[in-house]
Amino acid sequence: MTGMLVDSNVLLDVFENDPVWADWSLQMLGQYRDTHEFFINPVIYAEVSIGYENIEELEQALKEGKFQMRQIPKEALFSAGKAFLSYRKRGGIRRSPLPDFFIGAHASVEKLPLLTRDAARYKTDFPTVNLISPESNPLRKE
Repeated sequence: MTGMLVDSNVLLDVFENDPVWADWSLQMLGQYRDTHEFFINPVIYAEVSIGYENIEELEQALKEGKFQMRQIPKEALFSAGKAFLSYRKRGGIRRSPLPDFFIGAHASVEKLPLLTRDAARYKTDFPTVNLISPESNPLRKE
């Protein structure tokens, strides 16, 4: 079984039952559940934690969804810094690396597909990442 990094926006869609995106996110998780292990990293964990009052609730939700924690490799951290530098040279105004740089670099270095609904954020800086997004996988009406 191969792995897949799941972006925080997909998890929050499901955990918070987002009225616009929950169906798409659930459908994608269901489509890949039998063929992929689902991974998150510490950045995704921190972003998803905003939807929970305590750590035990978050841990239970991640366990039920069979999401496994993966640490971000040093090579990905280095790559995230370089991608952020490129962003700044293109005129980006943020002063510290955005979470998406860590997530995109992690997927890139470990050659993991990334399930996200914000593909545009990753296309420029991580063009080799296989993005599974609404653009590449629109909601199927059955």
